[in-house]
Amino acid sequence: MTESKDDLKNRLTEKQFDVTQNAATEHPFTGKYDDFYEDGIYVDVVSGEPLFSSQDKYDAGCGWPSFTKTIDKEATKSNTDSSHGMVREEIRSKNANSHLGHVFNDGPVEEGGHRFCINSAALKFVPKDKLSAQGYGTYEKLFN
Repeated sequence: MTESKDDLKNRLTEKQFDVTQNAATEHPFTGKYDDFYEDGIYVDVVSGEPLFSSQDKYDAGCGWPSFTKTIDKEATKSNTDSSHGMVREEIRSKNANSHLGHVFNDGPVEEGGHRFCINSAALKFVPKDKLSAQGYGTYEKLFN
């Protein structure tokens, strides 16, 4: 069952709602996961869909959490975004359709060349030692 916009407004912070539902963007260097490097996975704050692993996170110096790839090739979908006078590839969660951020082709070449530039407000972090308890036990193998 999909939550109504009113239910989401009640459950999410104003920033989380604005980013995921209205495609807003956090100011650079303000998100809680920009300079954050604990082991675990990042899931969609709306649906809990697994999106990224800390194993693929790196400091791109751009002010937003950056990842070289998604946790699963099917975790996200993309759209062309021509807002703000530029053409970018917008990334959304596959099932909840939450706006996450954008993907660029200026990431580490040895890791495939992608930089998934993601808003912290779109994410919830699940530490590796809590993966099973929170229903993400299948992702423990990423940290062995």
